[in-house]
Order: sequence, then C-alpha cells, then structure tokens
Amino acid sequence: MHKIFLVILLFFTLQLGYAQGLPDNFQKAKNELSNKDYWSAVNSFKPFLDYEKYGNLANYAAFHSAEAYLQVNQPGQAIEVLRPVYSRNWNKNDEMKYLLAVSYFQNNQNEDALRIIKQIKDADILQKAYNATFEYVKDESSTFLVTNLREFKTNEGFLAALAKVLQEKEIMTASEREALKEVAGNPSSRNIIQDEVLDVVVLLPFTTGNSPISSVSTSDFVFELYQGIELGVEELKKQGTKVNLQTFDSKRDIKVLSNLLKDPVLSDADVIVGPIYRDETILVSEFAESEKIPLIHPLSNLGERFELSTYSYLFRPSAKSLVDGVVTALKSQNWGKKVAIGFSNSSRDERMARELEDELRKSGFDVVKSEKIDQRSVNSFLQGLGISRGANSNVHQVILLTDDPAIAQPTFSLIESITATVPVLVMDSWLSFNFANYEMLEFPNFYFISNNTPKFGSPEIKVFKEKFYEKYLSYPSINAILGAELVYWIYSNSDLKYGVGFRENLDQKSFQAGKYTYGFNFRNSTNNLYSPVFKLENGELIPLN
Repeated sequence: MHKIFLVILLFFTLQLGYAQGLPDNFQKAKNELSNKDYWSAVNSFKPFLDYEKYGNLANYAAFHSAEAYLQVNQPGQAIEVLRPVYSRNWNKNDEMKYLLAVSYFQNNQNEDALRIIKQIKDADILQKAYNATFEYVKDESSTFLVTNLREFKTNEGFLAALAKVLQEKEIMTASEREALKEVAGNPSSRNIIQDEVLDVVVLLPFTTGNSPISSVSTSDFVFELYQGIELGVEELKKQGTKVNLQTFDSKRDIKVLSNLLKDPVLSDADVIVGPIYRDETILVSEFAESEKIPLIHPLSNLGERFELSTYSYLFRPSAKSLVDGVVTALKSQNWGKKVAIGFSNSSRDERMARELEDELRKSGFDVVKSEKIDQRSVNSFLQGLGISRGANSNVHQVILLTDDPAIAQPTFSLIESITATVPVLVMDSWLSFNFANYEMLEFPNFYFISNNTPKFGSPEIKVFKEKFYEKYLSYPSINAILGAELVYWIYSNSDLKYGVGFRENLDQKSFQAGKYTYGFNFRNSTNNLYSPVFKLENGELIPLN
C-alpha cells in the first residue's frame, strides 16, 4: 500500500549554491525557520526579497518565506511572495511551483494549483504534487471533479480523488459513471484503489542466537509488547478491519536481520514495528528510508539519530519532548525557582538530565544540584536537599529521572515517612509500582511525567485487561498496553482504501486522543509531542498544563 502514494513533503531542503558568503541576517532567518519560529523568519527574510538588490538570493528568500507563511496558515501571503519568482528564470523552478501549488490549495484555489502542477517537469517533485492533489481535492464535489477531468486527467492524484468520491456515492449520474469508467481504464490509476489490508510487520529480538522461542520469559518486555500488539490486531479484526500481521525474530543478530530484510514481505509492508536495540534500528531505519515504509520504534525515547529520517518514528516522546513537557509544567506553577535533578545511569535519563538542566536555566530556574542516583544513594541525595523530617527543603521541586523500581521504593518510603511538601516529579512508570499508594500520602508530593501514559482505571483499560487475561491468563503490563495502543494508533493514521500517506494523516491533527493512553501529537514531528506532567487528584490524572 505504501508505494501507491508517497508521503507529501511540505518542506524541501534546498542545496544552496551560495552557501559561502551568506549574509549573517539571512542565515539567522534560516535558523529561525529551522527552529519553527515562523513569524520571526518571515520578518527576517523580508529585507532580502528585493530582487534588484539581492538577485538570486531574493528567490530563495521568497521560497523560505512562503514555507514559513504556510506553517502559520497564511497561504495568501505565501502566494504573494512566490508570484514574482514564478516569472523569473530560476534553477529551482519546479520546487517553487510545487510550493506555489500547495499555497493555492491551502487558499482554496484548487484550479490554480492544478494548473501550476501541470507545468512541473521533475518526476520526483511531480509525484509529491500528485500526493498533494489527492489530499486537497479528495473532499471536492463530484461535479467539480467530473467537470475538470479532461483538463487534469494526467494528474494521478486528481484521478485518485475522483475515484474515491465516485465510489463512495450510492447513486451516480450517467456522466459520473462514464468518468469512473475512464479513470478505471487509465494505466496511471490502476493501483489507486488499495487492497484495504493493513500489512504490519513486527521485527523484534524474541531470542538470542539459536535459542528456541520457548526460552523467552513471558515477563520479558519484548514479549509483553508483542502480546499487546497481537491482542490489538485481533480486536481490529473483530471490528471488520483487514489486518495482516507478520512477525520476524531478529535473534539480536545483525547478520540474521540483514537476511530478513531481503524477504519481500518486509518491502511490501505498510508499516514496520521494531526492532529495539540501537545497531538493529539503524540498519532497519536505512531500509525503511529506501523502501519508503513507516518504521515505528515502539519503546524508545532516543530519536536524535533519526532526526533527518523521513520514515522513522518514535511512538513515545523523544527525550527533548519529555524535557519540554517538564519545563512547560514547571513554568505554569508557582513552586519557586530552585530545582534539583536526580537521574539513573540509563542513556535516556542521562541525556534528559543534561538537556533539562540547560533548558531550566534558560527559563530562569536555578538548578541547585544535578546528580546520578541509584537505590543506595537516592535517600542521601534527597536528605542532602533538606528533604527529611523536621528540615526545611533547600529546593522548591525535585525531578527524578528513572524507571527503576529499586530507586522508586526508597524514595516513596522516605516521602511517606516525613511531612515534607516539596513537589517530586517522576516518570509515569512509577504509577505501576505495586508498593506505592500515592493517595495515602499526607501531601500530594508526586507528579508524573507523561511517556505515553495509560489511562489507568478507564473503561477501555478495564475491558482490555479482561480480554488480555482471558487470552494470556495474566494481567497486562504497561508494555502490553502500549503494544495494543500502538496498533490502534497505526490503524487510526492509515488509509486502507485510498493510500493517503501516514505522514499526511499525522499532520492533519494537532492532537489525537488515544484509546488506552492520554493521546498523541505528531503534527510536523516524528515523535509524540504530547508529554504533559500529571497530578493525581481523586484517583484521576490531570495535566498541570
């Protein structure tokens, strides 16, 4: 399915021939655009729009200005800055025409956009333009599409949109039936209608080397994740969705994995889930890029090595998104400016601690201490901050970055035994530790950093637990819940019939409610940007911000 419609890309990376000697202010404008500070970028590019003064540089300024305008929903302004470039002889004409067409689409000038697309010559850019066409005209009236078929019949996206609209009609006019017959007979539209089967490949290290799968413990996090995925797929099938789940064992062996990638099942997949470990994910990510298949990293928060990838996604928030969520939450409270950070020796926690310290200081907070902790040192770390019976705390809030229950247990015991009121921010995994009853504490000290947090106690989770127990004779872990939610998220953003790209569906929504978790935001992102900090109130998790 993924090969029929490629993902629409609103941004082009222009390889500038004038990279040497760029004016400082122009480079500043590019950096603002890269950092998503769109209005600042527009204002910074504005002086460079003078073609008489800046020549070819003005064309690039107009192009980048249009990119920024589209991101702040100002397509009319994007059109205005691109129109002068359209009449010039420029080495990026096709890229500019594509961006102008997208601007016309967003400004509800569909016919103007379609006429611009007819002038694009570069095959790759033309394919992107066809993708954009389908996305923007698939909700047009059948009258518009049938009337304009003759003029735009070479546009594959237009034909796909027409086929979609007509096939959804219960009653067609004679002209509509004739149009559908023409579309069906067009060689470029033969593969427009999909097989309506969601092909999911799971690629995980179930075993090591030649060990039999029976040697894998059912409590292993990989096995737990897979159980959730399996049950999620079964639920989709019960609802009438056609899903083909194919599972491969990478055996934690790069040679085995390399051979698996030669299997045609993987190249025909709509989405690949896994693997887990760094060396494996790098190899499969390269494969996904070449085959243009969305690759989902199911549990990781470390996505910096995939920042330049188009098809690799973190299902959970990246370390940066987690940090942004914490900083936003602290800024929304009036707890004070002094912060202490404790972190475990995991790569995620160490990375988060560094980034969090930098971002907090930029936001005016005073990071009193940032220190690595373990189960033996966490109490002395806290007591050294004055968090002990009868003492006045030296900080206004403490952040503990760890999923380790061996660190959580002494922390909870200490807070439970004293009357300190200092807020303690911890990862949401602490909610699942069976030794902690947060509502029995004298003060609501604990706050939880969302990392795709399950909606504990919700009707959906209750039903899922019952079905999970019925199938596996045990209750689901958080990893199992995330596996089922992963399947739901993939399905919710896949168009099984008309091939709309996974990326396009994600970009249409700024927030998407989860089925078993509190939700997602993947708009213009390859990781879940929704990472609030929760407080626990009357058994309910409520975001601080």
